[in-house]
Amino acid sequence: MEKSEIKRYIFIAVLAVAVCVICQNFAVLANFVSVVLGALKSLVIGFFIAYIFNIIMNRFEKLYFPKNDSKLISKTRRPFCIAAAFAITAAIIVLIMYIVIPEIAKAFGVLYEEIPPAFTKVKGFVTGKLKEYPEIQEQISSLEFDWAKIAEKASKILTSGLAGILSSAVGIIGGVTSAVTNIVLGIIFAIYMLLRKDKLIHDANRIRRAYFSDEFNKKSSIVLRTANSTFQSFFVGQFVEAIILGSLCFTGMKLLKLPYAAMSGTLVGVTAFIPIVGAFLGAGISAFIILTVDPMKALIFIIFLIILQQLEGNIIYPRVVGGSIGLPSVWTLAAVTVGGGLFGVLGMILGVPLTATLYKLSFHVLENREKALGIAVPSDDKPEKTGKSGKPRKKPAKPQKASKKK
Repeated sequence: MEKSEIKRYIFIAVLAVAVCVICQNFAVLANFVSVVLGALKSLVIGFFIAYIFNIIMNRFEKLYFPKNDSKLISKTRRPFCIAAAFAITAAIIVLIMYIVIPEIAKAFGVLYEEIPPAFTKVKGFVTGKLKEYPEIQEQISSLEFDWAKIAEKASKILTSGLAGILSSAVGIIGGVTSAVTNIVLGIIFAIYMLLRKDKLIHDANRIRRAYFSDEFNKKSSIVLRTANSTFQSFFVGQFVEAIILGSLCFTGMKLLKLPYAAMSGTLVGVTAFIPIVGAFLGAGISAFIILTVDPMKALIFIIFLIILQQLEGNIIYPRVVGGSIGLPSVWTLAAVTVGGGLFGVLGMILGVPLTATLYKLSFHVLENREKALGIAVPSDDKPEKTGKSGKPRKKPAKPQKASKKK
């Protein structure tokens, strides 16, 4: 028996033993993985922040004196572009909070004022219809809606369960503190990665060349390039689509003279970052708040948003996002559904570009297989190839034949 066969059998035996050990101690392994992921949470958050901000930073670097190679410009280009990317993001977040939070507070103020009179009207209507049932009528008439009494009852409940509330408050404060700490550490790690991006990529390539074969490096490069272009195209397209959808919602509501146009447009635009179903979440919150002002206007808003969603799903999303990542609508919906079921909102967002990457790679493997078998590749079935920027590659123009001189 040759040495290669002995090594292969040993590898299979070790793999089988490892699988058996993992299956028997799955709970211990799950706890270990949970502890490791908890320890690496800040680094994972930092990596995602760095990847998103790298897209913005690259746009700024193309605008920051791209043809000037002086030492001052070269040294300040990366720090200035990182600072500009974070400043733009912070400004957008502050602007969203400035628009949304006051409008929501105003809506709750309307609810506070309108609910007691509405409750009185409903109670009068019901008691008027139940004259034949005096017992039920008497019970309904005894009901009262008073914010002062509700606040008094709530305070009694809170006072009676003070120990539980304190423990819950401590848990909430601890969770918030941990989340803020992870985000701050993640931002610091992201800034370091962005400042040292070129050196980190160079070192990673050195490790790949030193420890892995050329064939593996070639295949891994294809996977990484495909994933990078797909994820970048998705995030940029999703951002553009959110701006378009929010602007259309705001403009339409202004034309229809609906209340809370700025807040609703902002909410619909922000929640549109979740593919397909995100805008419905923002629409639901907006419809409820408009309902506090006028139920008929809330109905008009719902009809308007259904029409806008049809426009977004059939025209805007396929052209802005779907075309850039090369994923058919049915797979986009499947990615959102499965990703949301497994990992919630984060799964909905990342499921689409991940599925698009696997979709493109599977077609790449299929094309190579068809070429090896001598089968013609149908041009209509394969996904659109993208370049480094994520935009579809243009086919080179055919050289024109020189006209023969007579």
